[in-house]
Amino acid sequence: MAREKVAITEPQQNDQGNTVELKRTITLLNGVTIIIGTIIGSGIFVTPRGVLEGSGSVGLALVIWTACGVLSLIGALCYAELGTTITQSGGDYAYILETFGPFPAFLQLWVNLIIIRPTAQAIVALTFATYILQPAFPTCETPDSAIRLLAAVCISVLTMINILKVQWATRIQDVFTVAKLLALALLMVTGLVLIAMGRVENFENAFEGTTKDVKAASLAFYSGLFAYAGWNFLNFVTEEMIDPFKNLPRAIYISIPIVTIVYVFANVAYFTLITPEEMLASNAVAVLFGERIYGVMAWIMPVFVGLSCFGGVNGLLFTSGRLFFVGARHGHLPEFLSMIHTKRYTPTPAMLFTGGMSLVMLSSSDIFALINYMSFVQWLSVGASIAGLLYWRYKKPDLERPIKFPLIIPISFLIACIFLLIVPLFAAPKDTGIGVLIVCSGIPVYLLGVAWKNKPESFQRALVRWTLIGQKALDVVSQERKAE
Repeated sequence: MAREKVAITEPQQNDQGNTVELKRTITLLNGVTIIIGTIIGSGIFVTPRGVLEGSGSVGLALVIWTACGVLSLIGALCYAELGTTITQSGGDYAYILETFGPFPAFLQLWVNLIIIRPTAQAIVALTFATYILQPAFPTCETPDSAIRLLAAVCISVLTMINILKVQWATRIQDVFTVAKLLALALLMVTGLVLIAMGRVENFENAFEGTTKDVKAASLAFYSGLFAYAGWNFLNFVTEEMIDPFKNLPRAIYISIPIVTIVYVFANVAYFTLITPEEMLASNAVAVLFGERIYGVMAWIMPVFVGLSCFGGVNGLLFTSGRLFFVGARHGHLPEFLSMIHTKRYTPTPAMLFTGGMSLVMLSSSDIFALINYMSFVQWLSVGASIAGLLYWRYKKPDLERPIKFPLIIPISFLIACIFLLIVPLFAAPKDTGIGVLIVCSGIPVYLLGVAWKNKPESFQRALVRWTLIGQKALDVVSQERKAE
């Protein structure tokens, strides 16, 4: 069932003693901002109504936001153990590969390759463009072509920054994460001041109207967890962290509680000015809040939403490039994508690929529908990773584990994952079925591209020739080759 190899292969050195590999440059602060910056995108600013809609009351909505934060923290603790036991970058892909083998891992990589990552990056970039341009079109709808053009510029600029220098990408992540936290701090302080002034009408009888429909409450919980998506993204860059055995879990311990506090108190702030009915009718809750309280400075809210999304795109691109790099290193994608720039030590081909796929997605008018099909698949990947953690506990109890939590933590989280896999089967069977079909579309690709070893020599020669052309054009080499 499981592959025996857990540690990564050590790269060789060139004649000058320089190792051509992804360097360990990600600090604890960078790790914290990658997690926070990726989780907090546009959702908390724009559409927190999903939780309220399913819960039926302000009180239960706040309880669900808190519970989702606690569950995300439990999941992140499991991933801290996984990331310090299986020390590869790649996150779920790497853990599924080590536990269940290449075929399930390839399918997980496949859906990330064609749908999840490029679609998510395109959607967040479109949201960035929409809110940055909104103040320039106060009395009319922003032209769709302008939104898509600015989104394309956003993706292109951030892709180039990620290619040029890792430290530039992490610095951008740090700065824009601080910016979005300041925006949310402003919102929360405003809310607390309003509460002190007596604006508590929406908190009286807070649980009035609470839904008794288990299905609706489950969907509210599902919506809340979707807003916390990204809590496991630091595991995609484990190999680049400075002292990951200490900094990976520390980043998790710091980040998830901060996000939970921010999410809960941001919602509290919203309810000081916005009634539940108004929240359910609004597509931009933070903007509505700003218009009601900040007067001529109301423009700062759409700008802050845009800045938040800009940092979110950067975090998604940064981790996506590493996922495809690791997949190519294991032979599941063309070898060219596993190559690193000889001087900048960045996965240049993989970054160009993920940026290019995101630009392609911008041309589609159905990208918002595509992402809905993948929620089931994402939780299936998480559940498989946690099952792998339990498998390794049973199969190799003496394996060195710098971090080891009581069994009740991964078991309880696995039970939660199973629940989250059952819910969409009843709540959205069509979307779930389409998601499964998209996963299955990777089966013939795996058989032809990975399992079929004896490909025609003419095809292999052409592939080598084009790989060499790409290497010369981008000045990249394989991680295990000597840079000459």
